[in-house]
Amino acid sequence: MPKVDVIVIELSTPILIGIYKEGTLVETLSSTEYSSEALPLLFQDILDNYEIENIIYTQGPGSFMAIKVAYIFLRTLCIVNNIRLLATPAFTFNNNGPIKAFGKLYFMNDNGTITTKKFEDPQNVPFELPKKINLSDYSKETAPLYVLPAV
Repeated sequence: MPKVDVIVIELSTPILIGIYKEGTLVETLSSTEYSSEALPLLFQDILDNYEIENIIYTQGPGSFMAIKVAYIFLRTLCIVNNIRLLATPAFTFNNNGPIKAFGKLYFMNDNGTITTKKFEDPQNVPFELPKKINLSDYSKETAPLYVLPAV
């Protein structure tokens, strides 16, 4: 089986998964299901066809539940299968655009500091998988970024 690295962007719909061979995107998977439903099915397909060496996930900010489900699922998968888990802030994959928090609040990347900002109109900055990756760009610190704005 080919050895690959996997990127998981689980913070919004659709969930995006990129399969990378030697740093180049070779396959894209997506799902409009909730993370808890989609991740097991998508990863069963991936594990049936590839040998995963590294998984990179978006550690936040974003949907608290999506981050929590993805982290627990991916961390467990990595422990059981001896796969290295890496992480990156979600802003990496949406050109530092706003990320939905709740209501009219959005997370913003203010020179490395995560803040919230209210927008009257919905901000739909899509996440995109990169065409090429370099593993050294991603962090070994994989704890989720649970940024919860004041209510």
